[in-house]
Amino acid sequence: MQAINGTMKLKLQEGSHGIVVKNLYLSCDPYMRIRITRVEGPNVFTSYTPGSPLTGFGVAKVLDSGHPNFKKGDLIWGTTSWEEYSLITVLEGLFKIEHPDVPLSYYTGILGNLVIYSFNEIF
Repeated sequence: MQAINGTMKLKLQEGSHGIVVKNLYLSCDPYMRIRITRVEGPNVFTSYTPGSPLTGFGVAKVLDSGHPNFKKGDLIWGTTSWEEYSLITVLEGLFKIEHPDVPLSYYTGILGNLVIYSFNEIF
């Protein structure tokens, strides 16, 4: 693992349907150990790409949005990258935080898991 300094524009290009976020909390989960190793054959997880940021559950604040379901200032949780700022273009699996009165870090653990399980039971 290495830390890389870089720059990115915190504004979306015209016509983009993604979001730009500032990551506030990132989870470190046991399944990530599997993804660090080279995974061959059928598996639930794919390997991380060397040189790319790790991904996992996180909580972030929307800085810019081209998507109608998310607006600037919204707090979201879901899959994000281990970096200070992220451009997220695949928005499936992202959820708007509707109850910010609990510690936001809880969404990377028990609250996030409860919402996922509840969502899966509905569908």
